[in-house]
Amino acid sequence: MESKFSVTGMSCSACSARVERVVGRMEGMNQVTVNLLTNSMQVNYDADKITDEMIIQVVEKAGYGATLVEEKAPCTVGDVGGAVGKEAGGNTGGKGTGNVGEKGTMIKRLVVSFVFMIPLMVLAMGFMHHEEMLMIGFTQFLLLLPILLVNRVYYVKGFLNLVRLSPNMDTLIAVGSSAAVIYGVFALYRMMYGLNHGMEELVHHYGGNLYFESAGMILTLITLGKYLESRSKGKTSAAIEKLMSLSPDQVTVIRDGKEVEISIEELKVGELFLVRPGERIPVDGVIVEGTTSVDESAITGESIPVEKTIGEEVISASMNQNGIITCKAAKVGKDTTIQKIIRLVEEASASKAPIARLADKISGIFVPVVMGIALLAAVVWLLTGATVEFALSTGIAVLVISCPCALGLATPVAIMVGTGRGAENGILFKSGEALEKAKHVSAVVLDKTGTITKGEPVVTDVIVNISEGVASMHSEEEFINVAYSIEKGSEHPLAGAITRYGEKKGVTLLPMENKTAVFGKGMKATMGGGSGVVVTYYAGNAAYMEELGVDITGFSVKAEELAKLGKTPLFFAGDKELLGMIAVADVEKEESLAAIKELKKKGIRVIMLTGDNKVTAEAMRAKMEIDEVVAEVLPLEKAMHVNRLKNEGYCVAMVGDGINDAPALASADVSMAIGAGTDIAMESADIILMKNSLMDVVTALRLSGAVLRNIKQNLFWAFFYNSIGIPLAAGVFYNAFGIALNPMIGAAAMSLSSVCVVTNALRLRRFR
Repeated sequence: MESKFSVTGMSCSACSARVERVVGRMEGMNQVTVNLLTNSMQVNYDADKITDEMIIQVVEKAGYGATLVEEKAPCTVGDVGGAVGKEAGGNTGGKGTGNVGEKGTMIKRLVVSFVFMIPLMVLAMGFMHHEEMLMIGFTQFLLLLPILLVNRVYYVKGFLNLVRLSPNMDTLIAVGSSAAVIYGVFALYRMMYGLNHGMEELVHHYGGNLYFESAGMILTLITLGKYLESRSKGKTSAAIEKLMSLSPDQVTVIRDGKEVEISIEELKVGELFLVRPGERIPVDGVIVEGTTSVDESAITGESIPVEKTIGEEVISASMNQNGIITCKAAKVGKDTTIQKIIRLVEEASASKAPIARLADKISGIFVPVVMGIALLAAVVWLLTGATVEFALSTGIAVLVISCPCALGLATPVAIMVGTGRGAENGILFKSGEALEKAKHVSAVVLDKTGTITKGEPVVTDVIVNISEGVASMHSEEEFINVAYSIEKGSEHPLAGAITRYGEKKGVTLLPMENKTAVFGKGMKATMGGGSGVVVTYYAGNAAYMEELGVDITGFSVKAEELAKLGKTPLFFAGDKELLGMIAVADVEKEESLAAIKELKKKGIRVIMLTGDNKVTAEAMRAKMEIDEVVAEVLPLEKAMHVNRLKNEGYCVAMVGDGINDAPALASADVSMAIGAGTDIAMESADIILMKNSLMDVVTALRLSGAVLRNIKQNLFWAFFYNSIGIPLAAGVFYNAFGIALNPMIGAAAMSLSSVCVVTNALRLRRFR
């Protein structure tokens, strides 16, 4: 049995790993996946041994919260939005109140922290007489209290996880800042003792080493890092909601010979339903009456509408454009194509991110090791005859120098600068995970329409049949006048390409009359000649010309050549006499070839997936020097091919622009949406390319590599200071060289490590 839960209380990958671990240990548990981004958990278990209530109890015992997410089938837009909202613990990426409230609280914490930290730092750096030191020290403590109060969440979670023997980043923050606070309070008492006993040296010694500012800075900078990290989280429900909106809530069915409007949930397999022009087809079915053209771009990605007649299949969520059709329902509810797409997006969105944060992984070992070193150092010095004060100072120095500021900022600051630099270049990273993972991409899967190509058909070739006759053509301009005048006003995309071409050329609109669309074939119209002779003009495909008896043999070879290049030839005739031919195609973007060459130069395999026919797809593959092409694929098959590449060991990036790309985008390791694409593709993707250019794919991968290198450098510097400072703080070199690291130097080293990390991250601003 499978169930989905909303999990609350997780703050880092150590938390999600713990939840996954404790639930995975349950007898009868087959599979468990916890997603920190959506705060959700998907489980597959033996219902004879485990119940949902038992799973919730185990999660709660581990220190977190869990609630079952109810699934309805078929669901509505509201259901999906609500379910995802619950899964995310209210975090709906801006649409739900939970995320807004969380960010609002974080901003308040930041404001309060900075307001009190600034005067705290000023006082800590000031010079004073020993009589004033105690008063100034106590004032620092009072300024620190609000910072501790607003950031108490670190202490609550950190120490609870420490008690449960599962320390995380919160524990590191709590221990490090607590060490500074405890030392500061201890120092205040020593100062009071010194004042009461006239010991000015003691007062001076501790007056300059309170370290309340260290605790304040720890909490403030970590909160800043957490806030910046939270801003990079992507939306989780908007894509699914938009997908759901493609399926109408109501459907008109034929019952007892009457038209009845019912809820889509009531529609059953085998029932007849009616679809009018401009309406979306509610479920998968077969046409039993009527003919039409259907825009299937939402499903197949094919930009040109498909002509449909009796006996042919129609797909849910596609748009009926022309005639009224009656269909028999073949698949309803969760079995429809659109519902399967939605389910794939949901499952991929809830799956676990392949890369856990390095800092969180290390902190699970780092915290207990540092605490053990601190305790051991203090005990050893006590046993060797050192004073209690020296031993305590040594232990606290170890904890202070191991402060997680640099460790906590290493990833989010680099990600913040990297995403900011990306935004300046028109590349929007929606999560830190995507930014990190893009570095490892070894295969790029490209959609054709709107990704490699411009996404709308344009005129590529004009061939005129210069001849004598009533409707003969004497120039290309005269021919374009006729073609433009016939197609003007037609809603067909190919006609639109010719119309745009004519307008660009500044042609004259001729007085065509009696325009009639011939289903699946073309157009015809009439025009009165100057001598009173009426000429009938025709426009359409080769089959239409043959039916009319128009001789196109002279153009057949050229038409075949154009078709092999992925172009669609349209013939024009006047009174059964061939006037000429216009080829229309969805042409590639200017920079597409250069971008594909750059990807291949980086050793990345390039694959094109498209719903187009094999001839068109192969022509595009050869022209764009693409490694592999898979044609005539549906959305579910696109996702299948992405998974195939993943199984072959590739780290796959999917680049698309349409609703039809949503499952493949969700299945890929890294998903990229072209900026001019649909909102759904953009919501489903990890990275949005605002400039609508494939070259930005190359830039995104390069930026990812730069950021990942920066993160590793930051972590190195963070641990470099600890590896040098902790032995010094523990007094390893004290007896031999008289060198010991007091908490003041420990705090300075901690601050320096943070400065190094931030400064190093700022180098990313120079990325080109």
